[in-house]
Amino acid sequence: MRPTRRPADPLLCAVAAAQDRADQPGAVFAALDEALKSAIGHKLFTILTYDGATFEAARVYSNLPGPYPTGGRKRLAPGPWTEAVLDSGEAYIGRTQDDLRTVFPDHELIASLGCASVLNMPVRWRGRTLGSLNLLHEAGWYDEDDVAACLPFAQLALPALLLMA
Repeated sequence: MRPTRRPADPLLCAVAAAQDRADQPGAVFAALDEALKSAIGHKLFTILTYDGATFEAARVYSNLPGPYPTGGRKRLAPGPWTEAVLDSGEAYIGRTQDDLRTVFPDHELIASLGCASVLNMPVRWRGRTLGSLNLLHEAGWYDEDDVAACLPFAQLALPALLLMA
């Protein structure tokens, strides 16, 4: 007798199917945006790439291109956030506006968008953080369960980020 099988997650399947499209990496990034909005929730969603040699980040996707356009690079300052997310590959959860104020220099712009919590989910390959999915929402939105839920989505971003490297 065959064991009972669980159905595949339709949101993960949608992101995986987007990898077949020719318009990369945009197709995967847009699919991640839609899937994560349904699975976890966000008001602002960005994807960053990281260059370990120059210690710079580049925004390669944004669901709000007005206040957070793609393109451009910024140098990251060493500290607890970069050590956790970039060096150790740990997700960062900021639950309040005070948490965001201590980590992000653009905390006022974030607050103006109605966001006061963040989940920064690293995308890892061979022990290195190549980028991150960044979900922002109202205060107290994210917790540790969201880290586990976000992990497979983050890793589905990997081929698109490798394409950009």
